[in-house]
Amino acid sequence: MDADINFYFDPVCPFAWMTSKWVRQVQAQRRYTVDWRFISLRLINAQVDYDVHFPPEYEAGHTAGLRLLRVAARARAEYGRQAMAPLYAAFGSHIFDTAPGSDNHRSEVEMRELRGTREFAEPILAEVGLPLELAGALDDESWDIEIQQETDEALSLTGRDVGTPIIHFEPPTGAAFFGPVISRLPHEDSAVELWDHVVALARFPGFAELKRSLREQPQLAAFGVDASTVGEQEDWHGGSRRQKK
Repeated sequence: MDADINFYFDPVCPFAWMTSKWVRQVQAQRRYTVDWRFISLRLINAQVDYDVHFPPEYEAGHTAGLRLLRVAARARAEYGRQAMAPLYAAFGSHIFDTAPGSDNHRSEVEMRELRGTREFAEPILAEVGLPLELAGALDDESWDIEIQQETDEALSLTGRDVGTPIIHFEPPTGAAFFGPVISRLPHEDSAVELWDHVVALARFPGFAELKRSLREQPQLAAFGVDASTVGEQEDWHGGSRRQKK
């Protein structure tokens, strides 16, 4: 698929979700084509000791993300790349734009594990008009080969010390970068202005990085942060809240 933007996402990454919503704002105004591609945080961290390096809920979350990407990979194989935009939008909406229920007594680990189950995936497939049988891919590790290949493709464009999302501007010859990481969604009238600034940096051949590790919690209902609130700042390393670098 020839696209104006290749966007590599893991469905459980909140910052990828925030950036994807901004990209959709820009896409609507500029009529860009976007190819929604895969990058797995679980595969990136396959050799990492989660107990040592991450908060306790991360392994469950990253594993659920890989399981959902298996479903997406099967959906793409059987129904085409056009199925990715609505499927990712539905994953993100249910994971991040829905506030936790007050009567939910599941732990954070259990909540994240739930995202990798049929209980979570099947209603989303029905919502976007895809057959429930695609949820059978949740446990099908054969899809990991394709997901790994696409993850490697993304990292070959940026280097490996990054997180998600990765955006490839004007592929195949344009630059690719991790991010931009945003915690607030811009207004419609400023979304394109922000985009133009980012693209201007990306087009400069010598530009490599603009970064700070302090981040606000994103303005997402799942974090209890609404559009009128500024999220609490946290210190991130290499695209995650690792306990150690």
